[in-house]
Amino acid sequence: MLKCRTVWKKLAPLARASSTLCRQNVRRTALNNGRTPAYVSAAHMSSGPAGGGRANQMYVLLVGAACVGGGVYTYRTVKGDGQRYQERIEEISSRPNKTQASYIQTEPPAVEATETEAVPEPEPEAAPSSGEPSPPAADVEAVIPTETTEAPPETSEAPPEEPVVEVPPEEAAEPPAAPVVEEEPSAAEPVVEAPPEEAAEPPAAPVVEEGDSAAASLKVPSHAPYLLIGGGTASFAAARSIRARDPGAKVLIVTEEPDAPYMRPPLSKELWFSDDPSVTETLRFKQWNGKERSIFFQPPSFYITAEELSSAENGGVAILTNRKVVHMDVRGNKIKLDDDTEISYDKCLIATGGVPRNLQVIERAGEEVMQKTTLFRKIEDFKELDKVSRNVKSITIIGGGFLGSELACALGRRSSEFDLEVIQMYPEKGNMGKVLPEYLSNWTTEKVKSEGVKIISEALVKSVVSKDDQLEIQLKDGRLVKTDHIVAAVGLEPNVDLAKSAGLEVDSDFGGFRVNAELQARSNIWVAGDAACFYDIRLGRRRVEHHDHAVVSGRLAGENMTGANKPYWHQSMFWSDLGPDVGYEAIGIVDSSLPTVGVFAKATAKDTPRAATELSGTGIRSESETEDTATSPVASSTPAPSGSHKDEYGKGVIFYLRDKVVVGIILWNVFNRMPIARKIIKDGEEHSDLNEVAKLFNIHDD
Repeated sequence: MLKCRTVWKKLAPLARASSTLCRQNVRRTALNNGRTPAYVSAAHMSSGPAGGGRANQMYVLLVGAACVGGGVYTYRTVKGDGQRYQERIEEISSRPNKTQASYIQTEPPAVEATETEAVPEPEPEAAPSSGEPSPPAADVEAVIPTETTEAPPETSEAPPEEPVVEVPPEEAAEPPAAPVVEEEPSAAEPVVEAPPEEAAEPPAAPVVEEGDSAAASLKVPSHAPYLLIGGGTASFAAARSIRARDPGAKVLIVTEEPDAPYMRPPLSKELWFSDDPSVTETLRFKQWNGKERSIFFQPPSFYITAEELSSAENGGVAILTNRKVVHMDVRGNKIKLDDDTEISYDKCLIATGGVPRNLQVIERAGEEVMQKTTLFRKIEDFKELDKVSRNVKSITIIGGGFLGSELACALGRRSSEFDLEVIQMYPEKGNMGKVLPEYLSNWTTEKVKSEGVKIISEALVKSVVSKDDQLEIQLKDGRLVKTDHIVAAVGLEPNVDLAKSAGLEVDSDFGGFRVNAELQARSNIWVAGDAACFYDIRLGRRRVEHHDHAVVSGRLAGENMTGANKPYWHQSMFWSDLGPDVGYEAIGIVDSSLPTVGVFAKATAKDTPRAATELSGTGIRSESETEDTATSPVASSTPAPSGSHKDEYGKGVIFYLRDKVVVGIILWNVFNRMPIARKIIKDGEEHSDLNEVAKLFNIHDD
């Protein structure tokens, strides 16, 4: 090209001179003849004498030589570049084939050895490849967790290898598991009963996601069609619902916990009554009907690994454990994890649940007091409290709601075996004073005392200090309680950390993300479980912290994420047991500040939680939550119902009224009648003769 430019500089003046002389000759001829000739001979178009000249010949030769030379140079340059490019491509292609072969190996040790040896070899040749296309580098990097920083540029030059590289990391032995499990998305709890599956599937979702965060982040898919934030009951219910309506759906669950979704209620109920000394490891328990099961909804084989989610032909449910979503971009449809990894989505569910509240006096007391305080919520809390109860002399439970009363009864039964003092204190007059009418709360308090629990009612904590290796709890009325360990069961705070970055509304009255009757916060964002403040088309705006609500709302959100557009109409229930002999189920708004009407009868041997589950043959009662949702601090002044059994509340039904309409029902030691209670709430039963209504539950005030 430089030669061509030089030649042109020499020829340009000559060409301009020739053109100028030609025009002058034509003009001169026109003036002499009086007209412009129709044809001008070649001699007159030349700058030389008539008949041609050396300058004209040189001009033609130089132009021709320049054209020929430029063509030859271009041909040789293009041909040489093509040969060099082909050689480079062949050289690069040979290296990914080595890495690919290492992933195809079925023996894990061979994979590690090949990867380790293959990475350092090509390092000196990585620099010349910087000019090649780089987009595939991110994809390859995302599926090769053990590559060094020099490895991605090498593989980035081989786009044809990209689809092959993405598949092998899932291991040749793993893919058959996903299609088998995903063909039956509705098979839930029965699968849990097979312990051999758990032992045969060590590379489960939780195991895959543990370890070094930098390496693990490479396994995170960049996109999930269905993204579920939170790994609790609501997320699991939504995942099953999505898969039921869209069998090929690809669902990704992101959870802060190290475990796959599990049931929380057994943590304060059945697990404490297990005879298995290794129950904290197995997390298996016997229901009241004698059947044994795990607290996990599904065994590890139910889930697929996160890296195989994008390539799974039949879809599946994958879990990222020990991951926290720290930012949510609603407009961009993506989230950011705590390791700065970003994941985009098509539909998103927020099911972040809640975190246990703590007393401010305990938080301000210092690290020594906090180390001897348990906020009971997770598997780790159950394991810790079980260990503590076997090694200390005294445990004090602060809180008189469902969770506090259940833990008090569970630990009370250990008091004689482990020489353990169990104390329960709360500001109300009796157990569950925010929920039960006063007469029933007093009766329940006596029942808890009979389990070996020391009750301190109307107790307001003023301060907590650590002294002489014990905790001293000073009450506002001057009473002093000494104990070795504290369990704070004072309610739940909805986790709404994402509200700010996502621009979502938080309800000022009930807390939680404010959603409509379809549980929708935005066009492609839904909220379910404890964190949802939803509009109940029958009872108005509510927020519920119970297991059954998590199941119902999660299932509904999953259906709506697949286009169902259903409103929240099904009334969820909750339940609580004070051991195997006394229990109740409830529905709607149960607030002790509301007027109540109670109808009771004498109980029989069949009117117990144990008998109810034995009769039904199911474990449905082991799947309900235990959190207290009543918010009113006002104790009910409703008198005890008249009748011969006013001091024997063996079984009965309590109606809660608002504007003379039944808005809540508690079935006390009455089971398998919840559909009737739901119909009463749905129909808006007015206060008339509720004694007659009670007969629907086989309760007669005689």
